Amino acid sequence: MSPASTGASTTVAAAPAVPVVDSRMAPGGPGYRRMSFALFLAGVATFALLYSTQALLPLISGEFGVAASEASWTVAAATGGLALFVLPMSALSERFGRRTVMTASLAVAVTVGLAVPFAPNLTTLVVLRAVQGAALAGLPASATAYLAEEVRPRALITAIGLFVAGNSIGGMSGRVITGWVAQEWGWRVAVGVIGALAVACAVAFRLLLPAPRHFKAGSLRPRVLARTVRDHLSNPLLCRLYAIGALFMTVFGGVYTVIGYRLTEAPFSLPQGIVGSIFLVYLVGTVSASTAGRLVGRLGRRGALYAAGATTATGLVLSLAGSLPLVLLGLVLITGGFFAGHAVASSAVSKTATTGRAQAAALYQSAYYVGSSAGSTIGAIAFHAGGWTGTVGVGLLAVAGVVTITVLGTRAARAQQRLATV
Repeated sequence: MSPASTGASTTVAAAPAVPVVDSRMAPGGPGYRRMSFALFLAGVATFALLYSTQALLPLISGEFGVAASEASWTVAAATGGLALFVLPMSALSERFGRRTVMTASLAVAVTVGLAVPFAPNLTTLVVLRAVQGAALAGLPASATAYLAEEVRPRALITAIGLFVAGNSIGGMSGRVITGWVAQEWGWRVAVGVIGALAVACAVAFRLLLPAPRHFKAGSLRPRVLARTVRDHLSNPLLCRLYAIGALFMTVFGGVYTVIGYRLTEAPFSLPQGIVGSIFLVYLVGTVSASTAGRLVGRLGRRGALYAAGATTATGLVLSLAGSLPLVLLGLVLITGGFFAGHAVASSAVSKTATTGRAQAAALYQSAYYVGSSAGSTIGAIAFHAGGWTGTVGVGLLAVAGVVTITVLGTRAARAQQRLATV
């Protein structure tokens, strides 16, 4: 007799659930180490090229007979070019792929880098630097978007921290190498050496970076891009993170554009090679950026930003001292605070944006490098008008802005929590 005729219920055994395997990369997994090293090298090349003239500004001022505020345009033009083109380059990466755009960007940037030493005058030098910055615009946003797509969420802050650490190594090595080379052979040979270093990094990057497995091509239609950008700019959290990145970079750009002038003048009167070696404090940034994930785990995102701002402000105040050891300690704190804040803010952007990640990251990078250009220019003008105290004053105002924005974010988060419990 069938079960239906007896009234007995029929039970069909459910098939066992098939576990969903996350194929994205994670620490210890296949491809993660190669990916990390490749993007680390991309970060090295980006910052080494982008700031290759920063430690050399006193020598450039001397050769072309210009003031610090004019020579600083060799830095501001590069960062400004990057800020201007990062959004269009991110759109290209949505269509043609992150790895393709990063490879092309590095190829153009290193080619221009090999031409920079032959600039006959300051105007040509500034133009070449602007083109180089525009080419490098394909790296930062595409790299963070690549990581957001190819790395598991729990490892994202650490992976972005390693990329930012590559930035700090590039910024440090570029300045240290150019300082010592320029002392012996002049600034032109120094930037040529950086160009050759960047070529090696670019080749290794392309050979090592794993092909993307989770990229989905998007649209290049201007209307779609405009809508994505509008959505990101209407997100209060993203806007706060963009402003925080810009303000942190205003501090960093101003301090490191002017510090060479301060240390080569009385009472320190250091030679160019020693001034270049001062940038070894970037190693602190390497550590603070790569450990930002743990800092967020202990203090939360906003707590980490408060800590980064307080560290940066303390360093600025210490740098006012007339003692070289205290100035160096101040630079250590400024560098550690800046890189920690940058890693926290940039990783928060990647986690907040669920769509159009490349555009979200591009807007952050655009704001970040606008801050760099502003810091380089305003910091140099403030130094010309009021000495190092003027530059520190600009930096403290920017840190105050970071703290204010973070406080506003804390209040907004608490208000949302209260509404959720009603």
